[in-house]
Amino acid sequence: MIRRFLPGAAAAIAAAFAIPGTALACAVCYGDSGSAMTVGMNNGILMLLAVVAVVQGGFVALFVSFWRRSRRLREQRDSFQLIDGGVR
Repeated sequence: MIRRFLPGAAAAIAAAFAIPGTALACAVCYGDSGSAMTVGMNNGILMLLAVVAVVQGGFVALFVSFWRRSRRLREQRDSFQLIDGGVR
């Protein structure tokens, strides 16, 4: 199985060494903090963090609403008075 992929892997490695411009690191790896790629990457990270925060906030709101609803139902149940007697 490895023998089938070996020629392709060797060709890919040879192409990477033959065309060194494609193997250069991007502006993020070089550390250029003012490049458009770095700014875009940082904005993407902030967007993903915002999505996670919104989803977690939704879960917190869901459980708070469950807690309030159960408290309201408990208070309503406790407000009923038991009447002595009944059907015989």
